[in-house]
Amino acid sequence: MKRIGTAAAVLLMMLGCAVPAAAASADGDFNADGVTDRADVLLLRDWLLGKAVKGTGSRADLNADQMLDARDLTLLKRLILPEPEAHDWILEPKGTIHSGEATFYGGGYEGGCAMLDPVSKDYWITAMNLPDYNCAELAGAYLEVTGELGTINVLVTDLLPEGKKGDLDLYTDAFPLIAPVEKGRVPVTWKIIPLDTAADAPLSYKYKVGSTAFWCAVQVRNHRYPIERLEYLNSDGEFVELPRRNFNYFEAQSGLGEGPFTFRITDIYGQVVIDEDIPFTPDEIQQGHAQFPE
Repeated sequence: MKRIGTAAAVLLMMLGCAVPAAAASADGDFNADGVTDRADVLLLRDWLLGKAVKGTGSRADLNADQMLDARDLTLLKRLILPEPEAHDWILEPKGTIHSGEATFYGGGYEGGCAMLDPVSKDYWITAMNLPDYNCAELAGAYLEVTGELGTINVLVTDLLPEGKKGDLDLYTDAFPLIAPVEKGRVPVTWKIIPLDTAADAPLSYKYKVGSTAFWCAVQVRNHRYPIERLEYLNSDGEFVELPRRNFNYFEAQSGLGEGPFTFRITDIYGQVVIDEDIPFTPDEIQQGHAQFPE
């Protein structure tokens, strides 16, 4: 098959088309130097953008569909980029039981520190103490809380600044399900459980109001377990960690560009997923394609 010209390749990309691959060899060594490495990623990227003339595409059709496109570039990046060591990101073993005291208050559905508005009334909710909340690490966590009268599931939407480690401040209507209201403050145990809606839907993303190509903050939602780390794939083919802020967003001070984005997300149990082709939609919550395993 004859190699398509650079100008034609750019035109095909602008039309949303793929570039025909010259052959079916698929080891990723696009520059044919005998090594599959970052140089191949950069050259393939530039070739697809019409910025490079070297490279025939004969070694980069990684999904073997006889076309050379962004999907092959993503697969090549995965091939050479190391995964984070899972044990470095484990907060605690699954099912860890926490102990503390529970109180109650009338907030958390709107304006909570986790910035999860709008919070569905289908959920019971709670505020969490500062040490366990840990700079929004457990924002959006789903908890199974047990008191003397029973067990309920609650979503962490707010912060309890004065609470000791293990303490929770349940919504007013939730507290009577685990203890008599007149007691006001009671001992409880709780553990993190999988978010129920994550069983049927992927991760989703919300960009903070004011986000642009030059400054951006992104929040991960509908995660089965709390999020420990968020990285994005930059134009050099490298995953870059975004710092977490205490208002439950990950911030890119110099922006992420126009999108779409590839995110690598790690949960508090060291589980890693890669979510690709996430559009930049500042005005709406954007659904992703991946979800953490149970």
